[in-house]
Amino acid sequence: MGTNNQTWVSEFILLGLSSDWNTQVSLFVLFLVMYMVTMLGNCLIVLLIRLDSQLHTPMYFFLTNLSLVDVSYATSIVPQLLAHFLAEHKAIPLQSCAAQLFFSLALGGIEFVLLAVMAYDRYVAVCDPLRYSAIMHGALCARLAITSWVSGSINSLVQTAITFQLPMCTNKFIDHISCELLAVVRLACVDTSSNEVAIMVSSIVLLMTPFCLVLFSYIWIISTIVKIQSTEGRKKAFHTCASHLTVVALCYGMAIFTYIQPHSSLSVLQEKLFSLFYAILTPMLNPMIYSLRNKEVKGAWQKLLWKFSGLTSKLAT
Repeated sequence: MGTNNQTWVSEFILLGLSSDWNTQVSLFVLFLVMYMVTMLGNCLIVLLIRLDSQLHTPMYFFLTNLSLVDVSYATSIVPQLLAHFLAEHKAIPLQSCAAQLFFSLALGGIEFVLLAVMAYDRYVAVCDPLRYSAIMHGALCARLAITSWVSGSINSLVQTAITFQLPMCTNKFIDHISCELLAVVRLACVDTSSNEVAIMVSSIVLLMTPFCLVLFSYIWIISTIVKIQSTEGRKKAFHTCASHLTVVALCYGMAIFTYIQPHSSLSVLQEKLFSLFYAILTPMLNPMIYSLRNKEVKGAWQKLLWKFSGLTSKLAT
């Protein structure tokens, strides 16, 4: 550790959402319930897809990956957030802060790429249904999923490395709910323009590029749907994409609003709320969206519940 003013700190203090004890207890209960619902919903989706052979298709393979990403993303932020609600000293060690930044950033990037992959899957299903099985074969699905995980992880590794090379001087108070990228960069006591450029490039590559691919996929999908003659056919094609489109709007909408627009136009409170939305609300809503808006998933739930009720009846007799 250096003796000059440009040195590393050994821990950070997260200021969180509120310093009022009663408010923190209320938020602890609220977010604990939401986290439990998130874990339960996503784990049930993964289990359902595993147990129902009719859901062993590319779309549900990617949905399994999405659920695993959502569970992991929420877990990278929420447990530490809950612990700090009840702690008087809201410190996080430097190494833990770096790990949290790496995992949250990696999982966010993985989700953006994965949603673009899922849009391509829906494009093939609607625009080229006769060749769907031939195009979306198992090997391609595996490669696309691996690409999502690897690209998000590499981007996060680079961003985390260059962020934690910045001298923080004596700044150790992070005005955020977690070790979020922009909040940590703001602590630096040197010029951070190169980091800001890296963040912008990363946002374009892992956020705007997948978003544009999703946009182009759905332009083709919609143009194909409007050409379908029968009303029933159009309805079926639309329902094939409705769940994914809803999730895309939630995930990309919040991320673009946070990282693409000028930082000065967002207050610190708004940044915290967007981070909370993305860390807790989106992972909690995703399994509900896919369950409530998807006939195949609803049918699989009903079949599973019917089997479970039949097994229970047999055991009772």
